[in-house]
Formats: sequence, structure tokens, C-alpha cells
Amino acid sequence: MSNRTESYLVGLVGDGVMPSLTPPMHEREGDVQGLRYLYRPIDLLELGLTGEAVGDLLNSARSLGFNGLNITHPCKQLVLQHLDEVSPDALKLGAVNTVVIEDGRFIGHNTDFSGFASALASGLPGAKLDRVVQLGAGGAGSAVAYALLTAGVQALDLVDVDPARAAARAGELAGFFPGRTVTARTTAELPQLMPLADGLVHCTPVGMAAHPGAPLDLDLLEPRHWVADIVYRPIETELVLAARAKGCEVLDGGRMAVGQAADAFRIFTGLTADADRMRGHFLELVAAEEVAA
Repeated sequence: MSNRTESYLVGLVGDGVMPSLTPPMHEREGDVQGLRYLYRPIDLLELGLTGEAVGDLLNSARSLGFNGLNITHPCKQLVLQHLDEVSPDALKLGAVNTVVIEDGRFIGHNTDFSGFASALASGLPGAKLDRVVQLGAGGAGSAVAYALLTAGVQALDLVDVDPARAAARAGELAGFFPGRTVTARTTAELPQLMPLADGLVHCTPVGMAAHPGAPLDLDLLEPRHWVADIVYRPIETELVLAARAKGCEVLDGGRMAVGQAADAFRIFTGLTADADRMRGHFLELVAAEEVAA
């Protein structure tokens, strides 16, 4: 590394981002790597702005010397029209959650997809991927489904409360992955689908602190299933606890959160983040939150 201290200024744009654990995760990793790394939440609700302001915020960030921004709800689609370049995966997903500012240009990436892909590879190595059931086909769900197919899932059953959304997503994904089977399903079909599935991935808000409960009949889980959740507040969701109790291999939602952050850190700095170290810090942060609550 050069003898001058490299400094980085990044931000997170979205609704209600003040409590996000992403800034402290990035800053701690920067500290350990000897960087001056400052990560600011830019909360649209606090600023009284709508998602449409994301273009102005990008321009402001460029003027103020930011290295990049993470982008979350409701701006992941809205930001696309303001970018100079978009990674091929983010383009296919129609969503960007990481924008790096290089030579005055805005370059968009999607680390929701790559973060889940790395979480799956490291957290469930060797998981059987012939047939997978996924609950939820919204924004995060789209990225996860894309990651699953990229990882080699042959048949994906996409279950959503909105049949039109599931059908649209299944059609798009089938187009990107010829030779794979992607099928829109309803929750009523789960008793028929789960006995055929190798794994279950959960991408709805059910299980979050504000939406307690389980996203499906837990009796449908078998010990041979692997189960992945993307909810991480709390880490130990009802689904994760029940799956673990049944003897399933389990991927908790914290792994995707850390995977996203590690990938964004690399995009912003060009340096590789230590995902295991970041996960340790992430679990500390979550535990501290739960104690405070």
C-alpha cells in the first residue's frame, strides 16, 4: 500500500436507513485494513425526500467527493436512469444497490445477487441444487433467484402472494437461463412442492421483528432439506430455529447481509474484505441491538 493514507467517503441512500448495520460494518473493516473510511446514512425520510431524489443525491455525492453510494428501497430501480454504466448482472435484474463514482462517472452494481451467491457458496458448500423452492419474488427475491440459477439450480419453484409478479419474474429468469425450469407457484402448492425440493429459500418480510411468524407450515420441512433465510433482524427467525431443530442445514440471513457488504467494500476500495471477520462484527452488532431492545 502507498505511504499516503487512502481515504474513502461512502453513503447509503434509502428510506429509514439510520439504524442500518451496513455503515458500522464497512467502517470497522476499513479500520482493520488501515483505511480512513467514513460511511454516512442518507435517510430520505429524515430529509423529507422521495426516491425520485436519487439522481440529485448522486450528483451531490459526486460534487462532494464521495467514492460511492449503496442504494436501497425505494431507489434500486429509480437509480438506473442516472447511471453511466451498469454491470451485466445488475442490468438483467433491473436493480442496482451499489454505485461507484469513478472519474466523475456513475457505475452501478448489484451485490444483493453476488452477496447471496457468496453466502450460499461459503455457508452451504455442496448443497444439492437440483430443485429449490423460493418464497418471495420481490426485489430481494429477484436477486436471490438469479443467484440460485447462477449457482446451478436446475428447477426453481417461485412462490409469491402476487401470482402476476411471480409469473413475470419466472418468465424473465427462464429467458436468462435457457435449459433451466423456472415456474411461478402459489402458496397452496407448497405441500406438493416441498417433498420434491432439495432446499428452501425465504425472501419475504415474514419473520422480521415487525412481522413475526413463519412463512410456511413448518411441518413441511424435512431433515434432508437445506434452508436459507434472508431476514436478519432477528438472526434466529422462527424458520431458522425450526429448520435447525429438525436437523436441516441452515443459512441465516446475516450471511447475505455480510456478503453484500463485503462485495460493496471491494467495489468501493478495490480491496478484498475479510467476510469471516465482517460476519463476526455483524453478529456482535446484532447481539448488541437485541440487548438494547
